Amino acid sequence: MPVGKRKQSSAVFYASLTFVGLFVAATTVAVIYYVRAEKHRTEAARLQSDFSELANPQEWGNRGKIIGTRQGRKTYLGMMIDYLDKTVALITGGPIEPTSAEVKAGTAAKDVNEAIKLAQQRINEKIDPNTAGLVSIIQKLTAKLDTTTDEKAAVTKNYQDLKNSFDTAVQEGRKKEQELIAEKEKYHQQVLDITGKYNDLQRLMEKTSDERAQTLMAQLDQERNNLKQLNDQLLKTQAELTMTQDRMRRTLEELEKIKPPPQRDAAAYKPDGKVILVDEQAAVVHLSIGTANRVYRGLTFSVYDRNAPIPKDGKGKAEIEVFGLEPNVSAARVIRCEQRNPIAEGDIVANLIWDSDKSNIFVVVGEFDLNGDGNIDFDAISKIRALVEKWGGSVTDNVSAETDFVVLGQAPYVPREPTLEDLEVDPTAKEKYQAALQKLNHYREVQNRAEALRIPIFKYDRFLYFVGYKEQANKPGVF
Repeated sequence: MPVGKRKQSSAVFYASLTFVGLFVAATTVAVIYYVRAEKHRTEAARLQSDFSELANPQEWGNRGKIIGTRQGRKTYLGMMIDYLDKTVALITGGPIEPTSAEVKAGTAAKDVNEAIKLAQQRINEKIDPNTAGLVSIIQKLTAKLDTTTDEKAAVTKNYQDLKNSFDTAVQEGRKKEQELIAEKEKYHQQVLDITGKYNDLQRLMEKTSDERAQTLMAQLDQERNNLKQLNDQLLKTQAELTMTQDRMRRTLEELEKIKPPPQRDAAAYKPDGKVILVDEQAAVVHLSIGTANRVYRGLTFSVYDRNAPIPKDGKGKAEIEVFGLEPNVSAARVIRCEQRNPIAEGDIVANLIWDSDKSNIFVVVGEFDLNGDGNIDFDAISKIRALVEKWGGSVTDNVSAETDFVVLGQAPYVPREPTLEDLEVDPTAKEKYQAALQKLNHYREVQNRAEALRIPIFKYDRFLYFVGYKEQANKPGVF
């Protein structure tokens, strides 16, 4: 082969070889860039999906108007969390627990609904929870408070005016009463004197002659007339006294219409302490009262919701019994608790008998079925008395102005009055009948006097609820 041809073929071969090398290199680079581009495209799609879950383009474009001006290096999501925490804190109060925004909003909604229920009770107005806000509720409550304050001021003024009139009437009535009593005593003494003279004349009449007897009888008739006049004056005085007492009674009734008497059992709804710590696993709670408040082991309490008043029947959400003591705190085991409404921090506790400042005085009367077997327990009063004294109270037999509470059982059963045939069978039947009648009269006397003095009266079940002992009282042999 000629030399020129060989050189030309070598050049073509090297050029082809170079082209192939460059093609392979370019292909390799293209594949590498394609793989990287696919990876970036997948990552960009994932980021776009995540971003779409956070906000749509319109919301993101208006983020400044929706969220506000970005502060420092905080993210918009961080700013929204801060604003949410501040809003929840305004509704529920601090501190804010580190939970999700869903839980925080749910807690705030629950508190708002509870506030709406309480507001409805106070202002007697139907409130739509979907449209009502705390500000509008507070405004309504403020207006209600202003109206109530004005009404109270007007009632107080009327009460003071009537009280002044009543005080004046009482003073005048007392003065008149003293005058009438003095006059009554005077007439009474005159009656006694005339009666003595009458007796003397009667004795003298029996000893004298008929003529003198006639004279003395005439004198006796005169004295009888004088006595009749004195009795008439006495009846007039008593009538005036009765009229004065009626005026005082009417004045008192008018006074009660303007200012009703205080709720007779208000003392029963006074909390004695509150729950400061709850250990659900150990079924133990810690209270804000201890030995410095005269708390002792074995003392029981009823537990009530912190955001609701104590119910009329006294039934609490739970019952607890103290077993551990410190000067200012105490520990109590949970005896009974509602599963749907467990004990929470801030709940209040109360015991009707126990008081940290004084010893309450009770009167226990009537018949009781302590164990719920349908039969009256003959020694029930002594057992309830022992229970009251165990918790620091005292028990008396009769109601007085110093009595704090009355525990009232069933009215005592009184059998029919025994006949002669009954007495032949049971000679003690008459005594039993009189004893039962006496117990019934004492029962009615205690009830009537307690109502007259406006002393709180508690039936047996309500009494147990108010001392936190209902669950234990149902156990056999607890008394």
